[in-house]
Amino acid sequence: MVRLMRVTVPHSPLADTLLERLTARCAEAADPVRAADMRAYMKDIAPFLGITSPARHEVSRAVIAGMPRPDEMDCAALALRCWRLPEREYQYFAVDYLRRYAGSCSSGFLPVARHLVTTRSWWDTVDALAAHVVGSLVAADPGLAVEMDAWIEDDDLWAVRTALLHQLRYKDATDADRLFAYCARQAAHPDFFVRKAIGWCLREYAKTDPDAVRDFVARHRGVLAPLSVREALKNIGA
Repeated sequence: MVRLMRVTVPHSPLADTLLERLTARCAEAADPVRAADMRAYMKDIAPFLGITSPARHEVSRAVIAGMPRPDEMDCAALALRCWRLPEREYQYFAVDYLRRYAGSCSSGFLPVARHLVTTRSWWDTVDALAAHVVGSLVAADPGLAVEMDAWIEDDDLWAVRTALLHQLRYKDATDADRLFAYCARQAAHPDFFVRKAIGWCLREYAKTDPDAVRDFVARHRGVLAPLSVREALKNIGA
């Protein structure tokens, strides 16, 4: 199943100001030589400006300094506009901004989050969006769990990965039945990133309930990929 949603960029003077600041600062910090190396390292998923993580965080702090707290429309406008810019650092800024201000967004932000997850997709943006943005939205509105039930069935592997990882930070609040059902549903998925996500979310939940994870792996070892099993049991043994 493919879930198609149309999202539009809302009007936001705050996003206008942030983008103006961001593009100016990034232009100053760009390093074309480093950009080529970064693009190659990230499998040519996008062009880069060549800004290292420490420098990028300095740019981010300078861009948001003195700016007011955004509302949901500001967050949507900023993220969607960053997603339209070619260089990957702009998407990184958007993800970091959404992580910082996820509390400003309601359940109505989920279609925007889905657009970000399923557009220009790679693990470097998807994983943070899954755990820190989508996960925060579902935690704030448990009714969104039914949307995750749809995402786990999706034809888009990044939507599936997000459904698997959205509870990554929940610890004792994890809906274990849902987590295990998701892992079982996609246990035979052919893609590396889904298999890795299964192992990762199980490994993380094992910090809370290792016996439950061992039991799940034992019951599903016949269908789970070796990668998923290895990751799930990495810190707790068989």
